[in-house]
Amino acid sequence: MEGVFITAIPLLIIILLLWFFFTIVPVGLWISAIAAGVNVSIMTLVGMRLRRVPPSRIILPFIKAQKAGVETTIDKLEAHYLAGGNVDNVVDALIAAQRADIELSFERAAAIDLAGRNVLEAVQMSVNPRVIETPIISAVAKNGIELKVKARVTVRANIDRLVGGAGEATIIARVGEGIVTTVGSSETHEDVLENPDAISRTVLQKGLDAGTAFEILSIDIADVDVGRNIGATLQIDQAEADKNIAMAKAAERRFAAQAMEQEMRARVEEMRARVVEAEAEIPLALAAALKEGKLGVMDYYHMQNILADTKMRERIGSDDEEQPPQAEPRK
Repeated sequence: MEGVFITAIPLLIIILLLWFFFTIVPVGLWISAIAAGVNVSIMTLVGMRLRRVPPSRIILPFIKAQKAGVETTIDKLEAHYLAGGNVDNVVDALIAAQRADIELSFERAAAIDLAGRNVLEAVQMSVNPRVIETPIISAVAKNGIELKVKARVTVRANIDRLVGGAGEATIIARVGEGIVTTVGSSETHEDVLENPDAISRTVLQKGLDAGTAFEILSIDIADVDVGRNIGATLQIDQAEADKNIAMAKAAERRFAAQAMEQEMRARVEEMRARVVEAEAEIPLALAAALKEGKLGVMDYYHMQNILADTKMRERIGSDDEEQPPQAEPRK
């Protein structure tokens, strides 16, 4: 029994060594590389394992690049993977650029990939331009009529400006700004409806793709609809505002007049009070004049007669005004 156990120990050690060898060394991947005509040493694959780099993520794209005639090295691919890039996507982009006769180096493709852009999609867009459809853009002509414009922008990716260049949102914003400016400079909305291609020509002349990752090939006006009469609405609002201002000023003048009237009434009442006060002092003044001899008794009686005569004349005059006119006698 002990002899069997002693004999099994070397066999178990051999099995463990083989398992460890095939785990550390991707023999199957090495055989595939040799079969594809790519010279890769086993130590290189073991080094990838030790650096925690999946060999398949490097060797398979490297085989694909070698078969397509793209010049690159395993060290570059491994460095790009360790930097957080997508090695397979970069290799596919290099192959697509080579087939489309587009000048693209591995360093440029890796930089575009690390910048967060899809380098393969950018190469495909350089070959097959993309159409960007803008939302409905509202613009007002000089005659106050609103126009709702929808445009389609055909763009092609600019490989040289993919790193640091603005995206699609900037293109849409600039095209919208150009449409608003062009429609706003038109005398009437009918001019825009007659020649919608004038918008495209004017917007294209502004060089809207400067500083972006795209090259604008064409701007086509897809739809133009007539909206509200903004000018008339503004005039109505202005007239309403003017009316409110006029009413406020009229109310202010009315309140000022009422305040002045109340002030005049207060002054009249004050003057009446002073007159009454002065009239109350007249008997005292007469008495003092009689006492001091400045006024004679006959003069006083003469003044009383004049006052009585004046009151009688006033009463007679008021009675004549109140009597109705008498009818003329019949002849």
